[in-house]
Amino acid sequence: MRAYGLGCLIAFATDQLSKIFVVFYGLRLIETQRLDVVPPLLRFHLGWNEGINFGLFGGGLASRWILIGVACAISLAVSIWAFRSFQSRPKLMLMTGLLVGGALANALDRVVHGAVVDFLNMSCCGINNPFVFNVADIWVFVGAIGLMLWADEKKPT
Repeated sequence: MRAYGLGCLIAFATDQLSKIFVVFYGLRLIETQRLDVVPPLLRFHLGWNEGINFGLFGGGLASRWILIGVACAISLAVSIWAFRSFQSRPKLMLMTGLLVGGALANALDRVVHGAVVDFLNMSCCGINNPFVFNVADIWVFVGAIGLMLWADEKKPT
């Protein structure tokens, strides 16, 4: 339980604090819209994602609340599954917490702003990536990969 809570807290807090600092109050990306940090590897570029990945199925009040509901339902389902399957396995509970914390941080963005606030853009090696993402997306990815890698390991005896 402790690892799950810690994962949720880490993912949720780092995402929301990064948005507060980079977008709204510290670097004020909301005003400048773009900031080269380590070009072309890392740029801050403000984006508002009203849909799912890459803006698919976005737009409209109904889709906003449907996506919030889906994020909450999936977070609840994944949490129930993890508590039934991995309660004695802290590493997997941490991964579940990271995934759920990231998903709920993005859901909060939809409630507060009407869209997920994205600002990270990374390109490398001559490939120009046009998409932006946020810290919550990183945690969701890390949590999901961790669950895929370690869920089938034998339980400790």
